[in-house]
Amino acid sequence: MGGIQLNAVPFTFATHVLGAIAAVMVLVWSIHFRGGLVFESSNKNLIFNLHPVLLLIGLIIIGGEAIISYKSLPLKKKDKKLVHLVLHGIALVLAIFGVYMAFKFHNESNIANLYSLHSWIGIGVVVLYGIQWIYGFVVFFYPGGTPLIRKESLPWHILFGLFVYILAVGTACLGFLEKLTFLQSSGLEKYGSEAFLVNFTAIATILFGTFVVLSALSQGPREDEYSYTAISS
Repeated sequence: MGGIQLNAVPFTFATHVLGAIAAVMVLVWSIHFRGGLVFESSNKNLIFNLHPVLLLIGLIIIGGEAIISYKSLPLKKKDKKLVHLVLHGIALVLAIFGVYMAFKFHNESNIANLYSLHSWIGIGVVVLYGIQWIYGFVVFFYPGGTPLIRKESLPWHILFGLFVYILAVGTACLGFLEKLTFLQSSGLEKYGSEAFLVNFTAIATILFGTFVVLSALSQGPREDEYSYTAISS
């Protein structure tokens, strides 16, 4: 499989910008339109607001930045590897906490859990993300596999990671659609500012994910045979 014969730098720059935009948009939605972010409240909707914020900023944005860290940071390979590992770890922790907040909201509101396609795929994404992180930690960080194992594992590690990430972006968009549908069924204006904000946040999420993948498949600085460079035959 050949990589894209383009410099990754413009793609990584666009990724940073789109990530900042998406983060601001989801915070504006959750705080300005939905009332704020709390862990405990008599208004259970405020508890739910943590779910989209933590999943988007954690799993999608920080996770995406982890993927492109080998292409965007002017550091030595061992430092990039540590940044890659830590960012993915942070993303995973925030994702788990974000999923917990959805369960907490449902349980305290007497709403059934795991009844939608969004929730089914979402749980799968978090589980696969965790498996990917553990495998990467053991093989590429500590205790570390042999040079042959790392060399043979790297293409599959990249492909599986991108697959899980693309699935995560799609799941996030399903979540935006599901929540907006519920809100509109409860009387939210279909062509109001909040509805437009949610849709544009989903579009920003898709664009961010697209540039993450383009960055990962483009040509970064070559350091050695185990660097996170574009997949090549």
